[in-house]
Amino acid sequence: MAMTLLLGGAASGKSRSAAALAASTGLPVTVIATAEALDDEMTSRIARHRRERPGGWSVIEEPRDLTGAVERAHGAAIVDCLTLWVSNLLGYDLDEEEIFVRAAAAAKSFAARPEPTIVVSNEVGSGIVPMNPLARQYRDVLGRVNATFADEADVVALMVAGRAVRLSTISTDLEGS
Repeated sequence: MAMTLLLGGAASGKSRSAAALAASTGLPVTVIATAEALDDEMTSRIARHRRERPGGWSVIEEPRDLTGAVERAHGAAIVDCLTLWVSNLLGYDLDEEEIFVRAAAAAKSFAARPEPTIVVSNEVGSGIVPMNPLARQYRDVLGRVNATFADEADVVALMVAGRAVRLSTISTDLEGS
């Protein structure tokens, strides 16, 4: 297992499953946390995640430089999450093309690691079309970033109600179907 991408809605079991996968490797675990405590609610979420993590795990808090963070990771790595990473980059006024370049570089570096890497991200494109232009941009950018990571991943799963549904690519040869 080189890279696994876990997608899903909010509170669908992505982080819990990522932790279980990483723990099952028997390797040391490094969590790459992308969240920034910009308000009280996010501060509480970060504190909850810290409490739920095993004490012996290493944590790299890195809101922007995923490629640099994964180079510092030891053993199995959990990236939690692309959702906030994309939000951070848009918040720091990076343009879409720069975000896509960074995503491609990070995805390739994660896939090249000899140790397992489990990447968590939300699937936000299944709902209604947002009215706000920034929300539409975010939805579209995150969708493309998720697809970039899926292209490099060995396993892609959609988390629904704490259950993983393994996703596969669609064959371009549809004659036999």
